Amino acid sequence: MIELNLHKNLKSSFGEMLLEVQITIPKEKLIAFYGKSGAGKTTILKIISGLIQPDKGSVTVGNEIWLDTNKKIDLSPQKRSIGFVFQEYTLFPNMSVKENLLFALTKGQDKKIIAELIDIVDLGDLQNRSPNTLSGGQKQRIALARALVQKPNILLLDEPLSAIDHEMRVKLQQYILRVHSEFKLTTILISHDISEIIKMSDYLYELDHGKIVNQGTPSDIFIQNKVNEEFQFIGEVLAIESFIITVLIGNNLIKVSAEPNLISNINIGEKVAISFNNFNPVISKID
Repeated sequence: MIELNLHKNLKSSFGEMLLEVQITIPKEKLIAFYGKSGAGKTTILKIISGLIQPDKGSVTVGNEIWLDTNKKIDLSPQKRSIGFVFQEYTLFPNMSVKENLLFALTKGQDKKIIAELIDIVDLGDLQNRSPNTLSGGQKQRIALARALVQKPNILLLDEPLSAIDHEMRVKLQQYILRVHSEFKLTTILISHDISEIIKMSDYLYELDHGKIVNQGTPSDIFIQNKVNEEFQFIGEVLAIESFIITVLIGNNLIKVSAEPNLISNINIGEKVAISFNNFNPVISKID
């Protein structure tokens, strides 16, 4: 369990802003932060990791106090059980893939974890290559594995997939879900991709100007209850057979019939909106 009570004055593109967050994040859940750029999402992750300090507040993980400005407690990032993956890969170009992972080991740590991580994120054929010879998706798999070398309790993901093409993004989502489950992590994800949040996260906090303005399960947040009683879901197309489209919404699959002219414009992996008006499904492509 992570208990956050954070206050920090920030300067954003909108001017001065007070970040003010008080939440409790359950252990071993995958939590998402969502909101406009500059809302304070990345600042929260950096405070948790110890990279920056709030003006006042506290970070408590389980029974351990990582930060308490009143008690003048502030553990260094090295003493916090954190794995952090940014948008940028920040790999050492003069080291091989395996050497990048070995470099993250602590003194005396068992090296068996390296082989385990290489297997989990499918780096076996790449482990002796230089990061400069790899694609963006491959580099991000290395960054993910490196963040897990020291077996952290908490994994922080700051839009790690935003610069990656859609096909690789879907694969990396599966890698993240796998390591989240296998390592029993508490994971916090920042993302602007609604389908990604719905697919991956257990709970969502929406931020605006430093404040949490909405929270709940992703399906609760993103279902739009309109005046005409039309309900809308955002999902990812997994299969198209004849006139039936299979869509993943959260952890649920639904099948929706669609007109031939619409099906010809929709591809597997794309996002669609499904509306139910008087119990009749209507599907539309999201550009």
